[in-house]
Amino acid sequence: MENNFTKSFEKIGQLIRNKRLEKRLTQQQLADRIPKTDRAKISDMENGKEDFYFSTLLKICDALETDIEFFLKEK
Repeated sequence: MENNFTKSFEKIGQLIRNKRLEKRLTQQQLADRIPKTDRAKISDMENGKEDFYFSTLLKICDALETDIEFFLKEK
Protein backbone atom coordinates (compact mmCIF):
# COMPACT_ATOMS: atom_id res chain seq x y z
CA MET A 1 0.00 0.00 0.00
CA GLU A 2 1.28 3.45 -0.85
CA ASN A 3 2.22 5.56 2.14
CA ASN A 4 0.23 8.59 0.98
CA PHE A 5 -3.00 6.58 1.33
CA THR A 6 -2.21 4.90 4.64
CA LYS A 7 -4.03 7.46 6.80
CA SER A 8 -7.15 7.20 4.65
CA PHE A 9 -7.23 3.41 4.90
CA GLU A 10 -6.66 3.61 8.67
CA LYS A 11 -9.50 6.13 9.06
CA ILE A 12 -11.92 4.04 7.00
CA GLY A 13 -10.84 0.90 8.86
CA GLN A 14 -11.58 2.49 12.22
CA LEU A 15 -15.01 3.55 10.96
CA ILE A 16 -15.70 0.01 9.75
CA ARG A 17 -14.77 -1.34 13.18
CA ASN A 18 -16.92 1.25 14.97
CA LYS A 19 -19.96 0.53 12.79
CA ARG A 20 -19.47 -3.25 13.12
CA LEU A 21 -19.33 -2.99 16.90
CA GLU A 22 -22.34 -0.68 16.92
CA LYS A 23 -24.22 -3.41 15.02
CA ARG A 24 -22.90 -5.99 17.55
CA LEU A 25 -21.25 -8.10 14.88
CA THR A 26 -18.03 -10.06 15.11
CA GLN A 27 -15.52 -9.84 12.30
CA GLN A 28 -16.58 -13.32 11.23
CA GLN A 29 -20.26 -12.38 11.17
CA LEU A 30 -19.49 -9.37 8.98
CA ALA A 31 -17.31 -11.46 6.67
CA ASP A 32 -20.13 -14.01 6.34
CA ARG A 33 -22.36 -11.25 4.95
CA ILE A 34 -19.89 -10.38 2.18
CA PRO A 35 -19.19 -12.86 -0.64
CA LYS A 36 -15.55 -13.97 -1.01
CA THR A 37 -14.50 -12.20 2.19
CA ASP A 38 -13.00 -13.84 5.25
CA ARG A 39 -12.41 -12.70 8.82
CA ALA A 40 -8.73 -11.99 8.19
CA LYS A 41 -9.60 -9.54 5.39
CA ILE A 42 -12.01 -7.70 7.70
CA SER A 43 -9.28 -7.56 10.35
CA ASP A 44 -6.74 -6.21 7.86
CA MET A 45 -9.20 -3.58 6.65
CA GLU A 46 -10.04 -2.47 10.17
CA ASN A 47 -6.33 -2.15 10.96
CA GLY A 48 -5.55 -0.16 7.82
CA LYS A 49 -3.44 -2.97 6.36
CA GLU A 50 -5.66 -3.84 3.41
CA ASP A 51 -5.61 -1.92 0.13
CA PHE A 52 -9.18 -2.72 -0.87
CA TYR A 53 -11.33 -1.95 -3.90
CA PHE A 54 -14.11 0.61 -3.76
CA SER A 55 -16.54 -2.18 -4.61
CA THR A 56 -15.47 -3.97 -1.41
CA LEU A 57 -16.32 -0.86 0.60
CA LEU A 58 -19.74 -0.76 -1.08
CA LYS A 59 -20.32 -4.40 -0.06
CA ILE A 60 -19.35 -3.53 3.52
CA CYS A 61 -21.80 -0.63 3.45
CA ASP A 62 -24.54 -3.01 2.35
CA ALA A 63 -23.61 -5.56 5.03
CA LEU A 64 -23.56 -2.87 7.75
CA GLU A 65 -26.70 -1.18 6.40
CA THR A 66 -25.03 2.20 6.08
CA ASP A 67 -24.35 4.78 3.36
CA ILE A 68 -20.99 5.21 1.68
CA GLU A 69 -20.98 8.81 2.92
CA PHE A 70 -20.47 7.52 6.47
CA PHE A 71 -17.01 6.27 5.50
CA LEU A 72 -16.01 9.12 3.20
CA LYS A 73 -17.12 12.26 5.02
CA GLU A 74 -14.61 14.46 6.75
CA LYS A 75 -14.76 14.63 10.53
